[in-house]
Amino acid sequence: MTSGPRSHDDDREPPTNQGEERAYAKVTWRLLPFLAACYLIAYLDRVNVGFARLSMLGDLGLSEAAYGFGAGVFFIGYFLFEVPSNLALHRIGARVWIARIMITWGFISGAMAFTGTLAQATGLGSDTVFYILRFLLGAAEAGFFPGVLLYLNYWYPAHRQSRAVALLLAAQPLSFVVGAPISGAIMESFGGVHGLYDWQWLFLIEAAPAVLLGIVVLFYLDNGIGDARWLTADERRLLAERLAHEAKSKRDDPLRALLKSKPLWTFTAIYLLIVMGVYGINFWLPSIIQQTGVESALSIGWITALSYFVSAVLAILVARRAERRNEKRWHAAIAAVLGGAALALSAGSADSTWLTVAFVTAASTGALVTMSLFWSFPGSLLVGAGVAAGLAAVNSVGNLGGFIGPYLLGSLTEWLGSTTAGIAVLGGCIAAAGGLIAATCKGYGLRMMESEAHGE
Repeated sequence: MTSGPRSHDDDREPPTNQGEERAYAKVTWRLLPFLAACYLIAYLDRVNVGFARLSMLGDLGLSEAAYGFGAGVFFIGYFLFEVPSNLALHRIGARVWIARIMITWGFISGAMAFTGTLAQATGLGSDTVFYILRFLLGAAEAGFFPGVLLYLNYWYPAHRQSRAVALLLAAQPLSFVVGAPISGAIMESFGGVHGLYDWQWLFLIEAAPAVLLGIVVLFYLDNGIGDARWLTADERRLLAERLAHEAKSKRDDPLRALLKSKPLWTFTAIYLLIVMGVYGINFWLPSIIQQTGVESALSIGWITALSYFVSAVLAILVARRAERRNEKRWHAAIAAVLGGAALALSAGSADSTWLTVAFVTAASTGALVTMSLFWSFPGSLLVGAGVAAGLAAVNSVGNLGGFIGPYLLGSLTEWLGSTTAGIAVLGGCIAAAGGLIAATCKGYGLRMMESEAHGE
């Protein structure tokens, strides 16, 4: 199946050479470690409210319902402002806009420490201030992940993006590996220091890296290939030619036209299904491990960390293989189906801790592989403002799965008295995403002319 695209590609695009590979390696080493660090901080600031909850509710007088609404309202702000943010990035430039995003969300995340103080100063209830800050945090952070995806489109042609996205997404499981012990240590060590509660120090300390990295962005990131003085003139010309060659087969559609695009809605459905399963894994993995008989929170943490680490490594390796073979549809589809099946099977393996962990690791790997390959699909169709709006639209609607997945799992668990059925349903969602990819995503993200790949 891969021989066709390769021979076709040889007629359309000059073959790669060592100079080109060295140029892209320089880009990867320059950009990806730094962007992954920024993404890790973003994820920490998004989820640290879960640790703060351990003592914040009593200190502020918040109910469980108020906390739940405040934790979720983040996604509303995220959803509403994601497309405008990405369009602003495309117009203003990645360096300034990504810095703006990080500095803004850092200050708002830090302001969470003063929820009670702000409530007293404004005469509002603590719950209302909590809702406002969480909404503003979502609005401020909106556009970061799709903005970084858009930024990668300024450097890599679509067929090279999957490995870069896999490296970026590795920061998400890494945030679980390092974030939990760091948050726990802050809560244990800083409570009462200078008259502040432990959860206040958590927000303040974990907000600082976002502000500092945002400032670094202004000096470290370049808006695109033309500004990259760390590349030679020949390397800049070569990489620009690669993007220009691919752009001939893309469209720069306005947002109104994108909303009528069948591929865009297909991508959105695929991503929604993946995210439903992924958030189910993220929120329930510790509970799944606990149900197998592991009682120690520290042991659960280490087992969770091991599962995510293995998944991240395997996802990078599979994405690399898919790019080398110039075949992404079946790599992504098979990974999603196997991952979904593994998640469903994990629900019935509670008698064995390590069998459960193996199934969940396979599920997490399948989801990460699928997402890594998937994000090169929209970029293979669109360019300019079209890809900015398209990536943001897919990500914003897809992230609603962060609401739907955990809610569905919790509801089924409460109704049936067991997580088994709910986990199996979420596994079915990931598998269904694989079926959609197999049926609709032929030729996306490959080294070939997209118009011919789709028979246009």
